[in-house]
Amino acid sequence: MKNETDVEKDGYAISTDAAKLDLAVIHQYLSCDSYWAQNIPFETVERSVANSFCFGVYHENNQVGFARLITDKATFAYLADVFILPEHRGKGLSKRLIAFIHSHPELQGLRRWMLGTKDAHELYKQFGWTALPEEVVPRFMQLHTADIYKKGE
Repeated sequence: MKNETDVEKDGYAISTDAAKLDLAVIHQYLSCDSYWAQNIPFETVERSVANSFCFGVYHENNQVGFARLITDKATFAYLADVFILPEHRGKGLSKRLIAFIHSHPELQGLRRWMLGTKDAHELYKQFGWTALPEEVVPRFMQLHTADIYKKGE
């Protein structure tokens, strides 16, 4: 069984240990720097992390990246909230994180993985991800409240 933490020689580590997650860092990035969760309340981030299978990326014990899976660990996983802080980008950490997630023992044999991205298609293509084929798109539906985190105006 693969070790839960993958420590690299360059001082970076990836872990599924929920106790290591820094909710302040995760919330700061999602609420201020992401394009998908602007203004998300801290309590919402806290609840989403508590109810997901989370992966943290660390440099010298400080959180510098994150990803979470909404999954049953048997048939389906939705990959969400993937980020590496800007000052740590360009070091292959996103690739390491996705490879770590894909190889995790608890996630083997899933029938379908899904995600939504505006700008990271090339990253995911390296791991076999593809756009939904046109004939499959009509099967999927959504209920989307785009402005749910906007403050009352």
